[in-house]
Amino acid sequence: MTVPSPNAETAVAKRGIWGWVMFDWAAQPFFTVVTTFVFGPYFVARLTDDPISAQATWSNMATVSSIIIALFSPILGSIADQSGARKPWIAFFAVIKIVSLFFLWFATPGSPLILPIICIILASIAAEFSIVFNDSMMPRLTNPQNVGRISNLAWGLGYLGGMVVLIAVVTLLAANPQTGLTIAGIKPLFGLDPATGEDARITGPLAALWYLIFILPMFLLTPDAEKGLPFAAAIRSGLGELKITLRELRYRPMLLRFLIARMLYQDGVNGVLILGGAFAAGMFGWATMEIGLFGILLNVVAIAGCFAAGRVDQKLGSRITILISLVLLLLATLGIVSTEKGSTLFGWVQLSTADNGGIFATGAEKAYLLYGVLIGLAFGPVQASSRSYLARNITVAEAGRYFGIYALSGRATSFMATLSFSIATYISGSAHIGMATLIVFLGAGFLLLLRVPERTAG
Repeated sequence: MTVPSPNAETAVAKRGIWGWVMFDWAAQPFFTVVTTFVFGPYFVARLTDDPISAQATWSNMATVSSIIIALFSPILGSIADQSGARKPWIAFFAVIKIVSLFFLWFATPGSPLILPIICIILASIAAEFSIVFNDSMMPRLTNPQNVGRISNLAWGLGYLGGMVVLIAVVTLLAANPQTGLTIAGIKPLFGLDPATGEDARITGPLAALWYLIFILPMFLLTPDAEKGLPFAAAIRSGLGELKITLRELRYRPMLLRFLIARMLYQDGVNGVLILGGAFAAGMFGWATMEIGLFGILLNVVAIAGCFAAGRVDQKLGSRITILISLVLLLLATLGIVSTEKGSTLFGWVQLSTADNGGIFATGAEKAYLLYGVLIGLAFGPVQASSRSYLARNITVAEAGRYFGIYALSGRATSFMATLSFSIATYISGSAHIGMATLIVFLGAGFLLLLRVPERTAG
């Protein structure tokens, strides 16, 4: 696995790129084991006695986080352009994220929900703000030709890191409540008790330690921008630059159209990632072991998908890569919505309901795995190539403010996807109908992106 080299790139610059790429390796386990495949499903299925209500609460947490991220990401991005250096901001939010994740250990079954709710919201906000500053460093690291491959490489390496942690959880830490043994046939390390959720709660501190260790190469190897204005002056200037940028978008219509399209389809992507594992836990009663294996499958496929998409992005462009990924996500979400315990594809395919007690024993669970493969192929490339699309169409000097607006486009209405899920689930009492609302966001973004060129005129 090699890093694409820009023209006249030095060995030091290559180390800098690897340092930047390692940020995704450090950050992804939070999304993999905490919000998606282990702690999130634990919150829904085991922390309380009401999975439907817990699903809605988990969705509402994502909604609150998304609103805060949407409001402040453009402001912080503009301030970053004026203050210059990104690393101090990343360090500040790293402290918030790490401390919040450590406190998830205290989210025991039956305990008040307020602690994990606050911790997840703070960790999510800190994680996303850090990504804004990290992404805005990308245009200065390489040339437009290679940016797609580097972006997909970083996403793929991130999923590999997430998978490594997830495999460690399901083989060494998470035990079957009936047998008391992990999938490797051993007792959980550190004497973790699955009956009290310790196998899921440990993912918070584990993700925190992983992030603390592996974020260091970015700080040590990746060059940062020169220090700019003092903090107070940077705030004033950054807010002014943000106003100018928002007005400027009127004269860059194709870039504006891309950001709106991305706003819509990213809502759907976020919904699938945030709610997919919890949906499976609620429908099938999957425990940490099953959810973990499902997550490993998705991450194995996602790694391959990102590396393949890097080449597609370099040859065909970021736009085509995004469109292909959205088609796969639409097919997968339709499949998930159509799956009941005895059928899939809205009853056209009947499935066996026989359950011999094994892992993923029923036909519906196997169908869910198939749809998970489609999600795994697509959800990395759709995000990595969106990032590279923007990097190709902006300058280094405007990277902070435009990546701040990019984060806004990914979060401005993301509360609508999770809120739509919550409302539809509350009204209908069916999580299937809630999941169906995500199709609207994915489809709308796809249709709008069809009218966006690969390179914008301005």
